Amino acid sequence: MTPKSDDQPTVSPSAFEKRVRRRISARVHDFFAVCPPGLKTTCTNELAELGPEIQEIQPLPGGVAFRTKLPTACMANLCLGSPSKILMRIAAFKAENFPTLEKKIKQIDWELFLPGNTELKLQVTAHKSRLYHSGAIEERCQSIIQARLFAPGKKSEQNLFIRADHDQFELSLDMSGDLLFKRGVKQKVISAPLRENLAFAILKTAGFTRQDVLVDPMCGSGTFSIEAAMIQANIPPGFFRSFAVEEWPGFRRENFTYLKAQIQKTVSTKTSPQIFASDIDKAGLSLLEEAIGHHDFLKTVQAQTLDFFDIHPTQFTQQKGVVVLNPPYGKRLGKQMDMTRFFSEIGKKLAADFKGWRVGIIYPEKALGKAMGLPLQPMPFFHGGLDLFAGIGKIRG
Repeated sequence: MTPKSDDQPTVSPSAFEKRVRRRISARVHDFFAVCPPGLKTTCTNELAELGPEIQEIQPLPGGVAFRTKLPTACMANLCLGSPSKILMRIAAFKAENFPTLEKKIKQIDWELFLPGNTELKLQVTAHKSRLYHSGAIEERCQSIIQARLFAPGKKSEQNLFIRADHDQFELSLDMSGDLLFKRGVKQKVISAPLRENLAFAILKTAGFTRQDVLVDPMCGSGTFSIEAAMIQANIPPGFFRSFAVEEWPGFRRENFTYLKAQIQKTVSTKTSPQIFASDIDKAGLSLLEEAIGHHDFLKTVQAQTLDFFDIHPTQFTQQKGVVVLNPPYGKRLGKQMDMTRFFSEIGKKLAADFKGWRVGIIYPEKALGKAMGLPLQPMPFFHGGLDLFAGIGKIRG
């Protein structure tokens, strides 16, 4: 970054916009898609599918790194289904003391990255560095940056991540804002719902496509069903929400609006049921029904109060497709139920009635995957403070 004086001359709006375009919008930058454990393969594949403008895709601890220009990274926020958030790397340097840290922070052109009315929240981690006190690092950096971003008006909430590791500092801005699993479709959720990016990854790993039918017989509030409906309608995961980057000086509203308009032209809303959701929990089912009432693309979802053990897929469809299950476990299952026996019964039901179907089923212990007696490949992931597995496979038929 080019050093700057604290006493900056007034810059005309047109000159400022040219600087933003030249320094921020037109250059290739480093980005990082933060992923839950187990989802990096899905995220890597998604990034590759976005096209050649996404460069140097590299899975790393905590997510997937890539290089591209800012407009393409904005598209990634809109189109990727598996990450939790996308960060833009804006600086990397070595600092062994506070004077050096302060000097480096002052050299960054903050006003080119963030709006002048920014209310900045810092998240600092320090590991084996001389500057080890995260609170002191945050205080020094906050005062310097906030002094540069002092415009009046409604505040724009932005997040900056500062990581210090062996005296090497890395600064990243949060492009996403709210975590990306928040799609903007559901009005309400049940307690401890399955996160949308996890459901998306399980569907993708099970090979679900726009041509498939889906049976979701332990649907809860319908996370699997809604994700599947978005895939079928060709609607990007972030289509109904906004992102923190939309407030940045380098964000081009007209380009993003045009992109969404082009996507809108490709949306395919089917009228006949393609997704069959059911549950014995009427409270969760009512939330899915409420979402169906708010979005036309969800008209392909048929929601009913049914017990999984009482259904047969032919009552919904003659086509073999994908069946996904998020069975109750832990507190949801209750103390009286034998979990091994419960999952064994699920396996028997699937083997008997869903021959030839692809399956994705969540379970909390590896042994339960074996108890089901199905040819499942375990996909480990972390959710709700628990290490879980998604068993992916095809039921012999």
